[in-house]
Amino acid sequence: VLSHNLCTVLNVPHDPVALEEHFRDDDEGPVSNQGYMPYLNKFILEKVQGNFDKVEFNRMCWTLCAKKNLSKTPLLISDEDAFKVWVIFNFLSEDKYPLIIVPEEIEYLLKKITEAMGAGWQQEQFDHYKIALNTSREGLSAWELIDLIGSGQFSKGMDRQTVSMAINEVFNELILDVLKQGYMLKKGHKRKNWMERWFVLKPNIISYYVSEDLKDKKGDIILDGNCCVEALPDRDGKKCLFLIKCLDKTFEISASDKKKKQEWIQAIQTTVNLLRAGSPPPHKEARQKRKELRQKLLAEQEELERQMKELQAANENKQKELETVRKQLEAAAARAAEEEKKRLQTQVELQDRFSLELEREKMVRQKMEEQVAQKSSELEQYLQRVRELEEMYKQLQEALEDEKQARQDEETVRKLQARLLEEESAKRAELEKWHMQQQQTIQMTEAEKQELENQRIIKERALQVAMQQLKQLELERKEALEQYEEVKKKLETAANNTKSWKDKVAHHEGLIRLIEPGSKNPHLITNWGPAAFTEAELEQRQKSWKGKKATSE
Repeated sequence: VLSHNLCTVLNVPHDPVALEEHFRDDDEGPVSNQGYMPYLNKFILEKVQGNFDKVEFNRMCWTLCAKKNLSKTPLLISDEDAFKVWVIFNFLSEDKYPLIIVPEEIEYLLKKITEAMGAGWQQEQFDHYKIALNTSREGLSAWELIDLIGSGQFSKGMDRQTVSMAINEVFNELILDVLKQGYMLKKGHKRKNWMERWFVLKPNIISYYVSEDLKDKKGDIILDGNCCVEALPDRDGKKCLFLIKCLDKTFEISASDKKKKQEWIQAIQTTVNLLRAGSPPPHKEARQKRKELRQKLLAEQEELERQMKELQAANENKQKELETVRKQLEAAAARAAEEEKKRLQTQVELQDRFSLELEREKMVRQKMEEQVAQKSSELEQYLQRVRELEEMYKQLQEALEDEKQARQDEETVRKLQARLLEEESAKRAELEKWHMQQQQTIQMTEAEKQELENQRIIKERALQVAMQQLKQLELERKEALEQYEEVKKKLETAANNTKSWKDKVAHHEGLIRLIEPGSKNPHLITNWGPAAFTEAELEQRQKSWKGKKATSE
């Protein structure tokens, strides 16, 4: 039954004849591990092509071992969440049996879950737990890790649903390679209509579904190094547009807001850059680096232990040699007195020489211990530096968010300024029209002068009203300019903050590289200031002014 199920989930054809042939001589009891493992390797694992559902394979393995090993103590997580933690454990555990997860990987996993819950990380609490763990063993088994997370020791104050959503988010990122997911609008290729879809970004593909339950898949966007993503201006009533260009198709997508648009563009561009460089996903690359660092430290520690053992063995050999020499000297002491004196003198010389060698060996051992302490201190300094860089990265993200908010405020003030200018232009056109009519009235005959005089008075009053309105618009425009200056100062402040963080990051040997905005289109400069209008708005206003001028003539 086990072999048949393994073949089913691994998409390997099951051969019952080979099974019977392999075990035809084993008729005296249950199949042993030693007898089944060669069959498993030869007839099942060697035929695996990689085109199987890894989640279903993990679920089958979970079914085989969960009932026997899972704790009977009530946990704060469901069986499904425990299964996901078990799969994550298999991904983060060391590559040796029995499988364990070391304290560094436990800290990484708990940090990811805590961040997904939106809670603060309790470093001091974990340090106490780590000290207690290191005194007893090297790491935790899968079932101990499930008990740790299910006990709620590091998720106090959080309900079951929040913890479950956090575990699911970490599972999607580490196991299913989901880099980003969410709802967006997609433009159809045939009917050109916009439909809401649930998008899932993975290292080499973007899949979109009808809803987030992932049951009804509508299509895929295959990513490679030749793909690119571009932001589009708002049009046809759709905002926050961007474009994904592939070799055979182009996809237009609309995000819910500007922040989501920028996040998706950045995530897709990062994925394409990784494909061009041939790099693995970020979480796999980070896991490999952590593993290499642990292996390097372990190798250095083993080398120091080997050297210590060699020194200890050499010291024991010296002690044995001294003991042998002492016995030889005692045996020779029974001989002649003159020969005894010579041997006693030789013994003293040998003892002095070996004492010097022992002192030298002690000094070497002391130096080795100092080097071990120095390596430990360097490791602590390196970890502290990594934590400082992570904190600096978070602060840098906050500064970038402030800069984005300042740019949005500037855009709002520009739109207000454009509206005021449009109203002012309309008033000016109306004023010029009235002025032309007044001049034509003055040139009329004297017989109509009295009647025109009355009309002129009425128009002058209207002109005064228009002038007052014009002054009011001037005041509003000045206020808008003042608001624009304030927003501009905020933007400069945010830019200076960003620059200072860039200098700090550059000072830390470039371990973090900032993602800077791309090239911008040339700014327009009008009599109202730089970037007051876009090209499309300027062309529209020129057409409006020409039409009003033709009407007045």
